[in-house]
Amino acid sequence: MNYIAHIRESDHQIQTVEEHLLAVKKLAESFGEKLGVKHIAGLAGLLHDLGKYTNKFKDYIWKAVHDPGSAPPRGSVNHSTAGGKLLYDLFHTGKIDTHRGLLAEVVGNAIISHHSYLQDFLRPDLESDYLRRVRDSTPDEYEWTIPTFFEHVMSEADFREYVDRAADELGAYLNKKTSASSEMKLMFLTKFIFSALIDADRTNTRLFEENKTFEPELEHIKLFSDYYKKLMLKLNSFADQSQSQSAINQLRSKMSERCEDFAGKPSGVYTLSIPTGGGKTLASLRNALKHAMTYRKKHIIYIVPYTTIIEQNAAEVRKILKDDANILEHHSNVVIDDSDENEDSDDMNDMQQKLKLAKDNWDSPIIFTTMVQFLNVFYAKGSRNIRRLHNLAESVIIFDEVQKVPVPCVSLFNEAVNFLRAYGHSSIVLCTATQPALDFVEHKLEMGPDAEMIDNLDQVIEAFKRVEVIDRATDEAFNNESLCEFVIEKMEDSQSVLVILNTKSVVKKLYQILKTAAEHIPVYHLSTSICAAHRNKLLQEIRDHLKRGNKIICVSTQLIEAGVDVSFKCVIRSLAGLDSIAQAAGRCNRHGESELQQVYVIDHMEENLKFLREIKEGKEISKKILIDLKRDHTQHGGNILSLEAMERYFTEFYSKFHSKLEYPLPKLGTDVTITRLLAADKRENSYYQAYKNNKGALPLFLANSYKTAAEHFHVIDDLTTSVIVPYGDEGKDLIADLNGDRNIEDLTRLLRRAQQYTINLFKYELDQLDKNNGLASCLDGKVLVLKEGAYSDEFGLDLENDSGFDLSMY
Repeated sequence: MNYIAHIRESDHQIQTVEEHLLAVKKLAESFGEKLGVKHIAGLAGLLHDLGKYTNKFKDYIWKAVHDPGSAPPRGSVNHSTAGGKLLYDLFHTGKIDTHRGLLAEVVGNAIISHHSYLQDFLRPDLESDYLRRVRDSTPDEYEWTIPTFFEHVMSEADFREYVDRAADELGAYLNKKTSASSEMKLMFLTKFIFSALIDADRTNTRLFEENKTFEPELEHIKLFSDYYKKLMLKLNSFADQSQSQSAINQLRSKMSERCEDFAGKPSGVYTLSIPTGGGKTLASLRNALKHAMTYRKKHIIYIVPYTTIIEQNAAEVRKILKDDANILEHHSNVVIDDSDENEDSDDMNDMQQKLKLAKDNWDSPIIFTTMVQFLNVFYAKGSRNIRRLHNLAESVIIFDEVQKVPVPCVSLFNEAVNFLRAYGHSSIVLCTATQPALDFVEHKLEMGPDAEMIDNLDQVIEAFKRVEVIDRATDEAFNNESLCEFVIEKMEDSQSVLVILNTKSVVKKLYQILKTAAEHIPVYHLSTSICAAHRNKLLQEIRDHLKRGNKIICVSTQLIEAGVDVSFKCVIRSLAGLDSIAQAAGRCNRHGESELQQVYVIDHMEENLKFLREIKEGKEISKKILIDLKRDHTQHGGNILSLEAMERYFTEFYSKFHSKLEYPLPKLGTDVTITRLLAADKRENSYYQAYKNNKGALPLFLANSYKTAAEHFHVIDDLTTSVIVPYGDEGKDLIADLNGDRNIEDLTRLLRRAQQYTINLFKYELDQLDKNNGLASCLDGKVLVLKEGAYSDEFGLDLENDSGFDLSMY
């Protein structure tokens, strides 16, 4: 009797449960080998769909395809509990061996969760979702499921031997000496196994649906070698340019060579503190390609703070490497991930199932994505995010502008990086002009003493000095009217002025005033209300004006100050953190085209920072340093952008937010943080202590709350939703294509294209659009799109926005 795992949509061919389990096991094993946990990952793959060995599921999936009118409701047949229960029954009852008992918890949690998200071992209400599933319930036909599995898939003797190997791997994993606690190690292992299972399951199902037996594996080293040759051709061509002998270009060349030399060092956590405009992108790529070839890495991943930086960095790299197919830009999750508790339909006619199977796993050789997406992989709810985690192993990961890690996420960021270094065999490069004091916090980054790639940083910074920062913030305050006058005044001396302010509403108002006041001068407004394709067009126009020496004014939020390659004669920056001021300075006289140019730091009285504490505190610390320098110009290294000033700034900044660094959750209790929910040992776990006092000892090794932590984790406070916009013919065609009847391969391609035509909207914006009939959806409501009337060529989404800080850029 053939039990059914899936039925192919095109020809109704059956994939048996045995075929699916063994194929997912093999694929999961290949992912697990990255961490030396081949059998732990394989065990999850082997048992994940054990519950499909039932007549009830066979009847359900058959009717879903052949007689949908009489099929049981979607999610009514539980098939994900049986595998977790088998592990619990065999290895978590009676006399329990510690490693096998832990194996039952780690792997069992991944199995029972593979259609939702990892369950809590102990919830805040002192109930255990894990125990409810594996101890307190019995799946349908369970008594027949187990012998059927042992008969058709793996004998019980072979199965127990396989578990023995997995237990040995777990022991070796836990015995590795790192600064992480056992709970922290097990939390990351559980998430890695869950990632490997989710991706192996979805990949095998997709291959079956596409009638493929396997996908050819890329020859990463050969590919990276080809990339390296192309990059070196480009770098060598710089020597033939007329400006190649300038002091700045000579220094850029030396630092690039230094980065290649450094690539021979073993994988670890390193810093690359090249000043703004020093060529970080290509220098770090040179380091990454050389290191990847030397140590056989599979991915080079750029993590940037804002979606806006992805566009330029990816375009620059793509232009040199000439390989669109293997370079992925991942701005945001276009598909809404419900992550509900229901079982999947496993019906290929179901759009949600097709979207889940679409390739979205970061298996590309070169990836550009954001800090939000990186942190979401480890900590946010939803299987779409965590599916990518295993591909962060065996990688070179470059964090561009790492000083922008959101304050509540600093400890979580450090622990994730430490895990990837210690267990994932990844090499980490913290790349920025202003290295933050990430080792100042309690959960420190594990860096060696010689982690900095660039020698004599103070001398390098001085050699790169191209601007003079002028303090206009400690004497007077500006409003938009007086700032407009100041901009017009500066235009008399400079051909181009860039103004960067802290809130979107003030930026928009200044732009509108300047459009009227600055006659015959092009005025540009940049905002994340404009999609990437649209923003690229505007930036190209801005660069053309700058290149030709035309007069031009640009008003922007902070989206322009990190990674966007523009060079204005004059920059005006509203007072903010020192790192923001340094980044703004990098948009002025970027290539040393002129003698020292001016960057004016002002205080804007119309910016409301009441609910933007990080910007407010950063602004106050910067102002104190400016006052110190005004009183005594020798303090803080005699320069607002010196290493000494930066160290003072970040130390004080993180001290101000000391209580916030572990992501506190005051709604759940005074001492509850996400760090504790995920990795506190039982002595520090308030829920466990309460359980013990009320019910006795919890019969589990782990008592952590993975699901609760994920439900409360948001990288930024204001959640946004991705919406595709009808910009230009391409955007309109994309939306039309998504509304058609598409297979999984088409959906993968279209969702990748959609990254360039997506903006992120706050809930109130969605509500207003919905009220005004400006919003539509496609793919059974899983993808939102703007109607044409709701998107303009000037402002993109043209809604009044008083949200303040431009959070939607993340």
